[in-house]
Amino acid sequence: MKQLFLILFLLPFAASSQKYSKSEITRFEAEAKAVTIIRDNWGIPHIYGKTDVETVFGLMYAECEDNFKGIENNYLYQLGKLAEVDGDKSLYSDVQLQMIADTADAIKDYKAAAPWFRQLMDAFADGVNYYLYKHPEVKPAVFQHFEPWYALMFTDGSVSATVTGGLTLEDTRDFYGNKSEKIGAVYKPGLDEREIGSNGFAIAPSRSASGHAMLYINPHVPFYFRSEVQMVSGEGLNVYGAVTWGQFFIYQGFNQHCGWMHTSSYADVGDVYAEKMVKKEGQWFYEYNGSLKPVTSRKLKIKVKAGNGTEERTITGYYTHHGPVLGSRDGKWLALKANNRSYNALLESWLITKANTFAEYKKAMGLLSNGTNNTVYADDQGNIAFWYGNFMPKRDPALDWTLPVDGSTEATEWRGLHKLDEIVHVCNPATGWIQNCNSTPYASSGKSSPDKNKYPTYMAPDGQNYRAVNAIKLLKDAKKLTMDDLIVKGYDHYLAAFDVLLPRLFSAFDSAPDSVKHRLAEPMAILKHWDKRSAVNSVATTLAVEWGTLVMRALPPAKTTEAGTYQTERVGALMDNMPARRTVDLLTEAVNDLNKRYGAWKTPWGDINRYQRPADGVTFSDSAPSLPVGQTSSMFGQLPSFVSRPMNTQKRYGYSGNSFVSIVEFGSRIWAKSIVTGGESFDSASKNYTDQAGMYIGGKFKDVLFYKKDVLKHAEKTYHPGT
Repeated sequence: MKQLFLILFLLPFAASSQKYSKSEITRFEAEAKAVTIIRDNWGIPHIYGKTDVETVFGLMYAECEDNFKGIENNYLYQLGKLAEVDGDKSLYSDVQLQMIADTADAIKDYKAAAPWFRQLMDAFADGVNYYLYKHPEVKPAVFQHFEPWYALMFTDGSVSATVTGGLTLEDTRDFYGNKSEKIGAVYKPGLDEREIGSNGFAIAPSRSASGHAMLYINPHVPFYFRSEVQMVSGEGLNVYGAVTWGQFFIYQGFNQHCGWMHTSSYADVGDVYAEKMVKKEGQWFYEYNGSLKPVTSRKLKIKVKAGNGTEERTITGYYTHHGPVLGSRDGKWLALKANNRSYNALLESWLITKANTFAEYKKAMGLLSNGTNNTVYADDQGNIAFWYGNFMPKRDPALDWTLPVDGSTEATEWRGLHKLDEIVHVCNPATGWIQNCNSTPYASSGKSSPDKNKYPTYMAPDGQNYRAVNAIKLLKDAKKLTMDDLIVKGYDHYLAAFDVLLPRLFSAFDSAPDSVKHRLAEPMAILKHWDKRSAVNSVATTLAVEWGTLVMRALPPAKTTEAGTYQTERVGALMDNMPARRTVDLLTEAVNDLNKRYGAWKTPWGDINRYQRPADGVTFSDSAPSLPVGQTSSMFGQLPSFVSRPMNTQKRYGYSGNSFVSIVEFGSRIWAKSIVTGGESFDSASKNYTDQAGMYIGGKFKDVLFYKKDVLKHAEKTYHPGT
């Protein structure tokens, strides 16, 4: 009877661990013994190993400890498996991703990889699998076993990592979900997508108080999108910064010599080809150089959640030599040509973390495989630099590549790649400063900015936004900057958009009927005396944001992603064309809405705008503790971003904006400070769940523990993975 009880007791453990062979477990345990993880008082993991391989193993284990769900969610997206969890609502996201990146290609790349790099991918998978082996209580939604080639499906840590050339999920759904002939309907542009931005500043020694270069790292992403970590190995790796869940390289950060900040790029690097289709004897062909070429196809096998199980859907995906067909417009199929996944992209992401000099960093970037990022750079030799993009195809500059191009002629083919020194860049500008806020590179460094006349238009749009307007104003005359000075500038609350918006409102109000003037006299008086800086106790901020949001909603949709970057131009045109009466009516609407929601329009911004981190991550409550926040979204030109909205609540709660923010000074030793949204931990019972929340809101940064002796002074837990 005791034997039977023992067998029954061990069955759940055996069932959870049987997917790992004895040889795998032996390998896991040997790797784990070689790694030491030190969690400091902020909960940040500092991972130490003799080799890079060991450190990667430890990183992945630590990531899983903090947020395995986030890791799995990222790979569900990248591998086109969301529908296994979400059901039909994610079906065409899976279709699009499986069309864009074929797992068979990733497997080929893995098998052909340099042995040393393949070992890093092996360690990536081993770290996750060892965590699952040691934690049978964790129940993956789909992935019971991670494969090393998964890393080659997720080679860019950006929040907007997939380039689609402007093709949307609706395009793909309409094309593959419509059982009629796939010729294509007339295209009607949709609404603009939500703006996501980031800020990167580099300060030359000539502008700093210490005489050393400085870098300010300020990505704007959905909250808790990345974690703060350090990786150290006996093979020269010593890198600190933000890692995107499920990746084994630091995406934004610094090592002992160099630092890098990535902002999302609007360089045109993904092109859509309009294919002229012909159907003959049941087979699709497309015209090319006066002849017909057959369309190729691939059967996509997609599992879709149905009840308590899944059902398999088979969808035939179509390809031309340009790439996957992801939609159709105006009678033509649309094929995407882009660089969304490649071996070199992952290799480049790793090599920059180990670059010790400007030359080594540029050599890594010379792989020309990062498809979505700009880079702001600084180092301990006093260099500062900026590149707008990295992967940049050569094309006919006479064509408009922001729109679909003719796929029937070789005249629209790519002609190789531009070299690193050919793309839009600035290196060690005489002005001594660089800024990029997802804005035009042609204003990145004042008088030292690149000359747009020297570059083809497809390399970069010249659109400006209000964040960059504010950043330029703050940096252009700044001298003897300290780290604290730069933090203050990075957290500046000035809302530059209202320099344009409010004068139009004031002018319209002056010509309004007396009845309107009487009704809005007090709100207008508050706005006229406002310094355009958001604050917790500011009623003017509440009025301005509520009114300004209504104004921004009136912006006509941009026809292309690139056109959407011209924020200052588009808003200026909107205000020039908006009838004066409408401008004032929107303020009336904002005041009435505030009265309805809060009982009084005269409500301070901090009473409405709150930070809260629910235990389950999604259920916000006005009755639960929260903190007032003085910031707004960066849409109005504020440098720190705090995007908020009602969450089935009366008050607004933040969900996107500043995430991992850091400032680094590159002297003979690294001196750095950082802050993250709320806290490092995902366990609501942990002291590190919201221990940084007040500092994050107020722009009070903590000291980065970069050197091991400092880490040991603040160590709260030292362990090997699995112990």
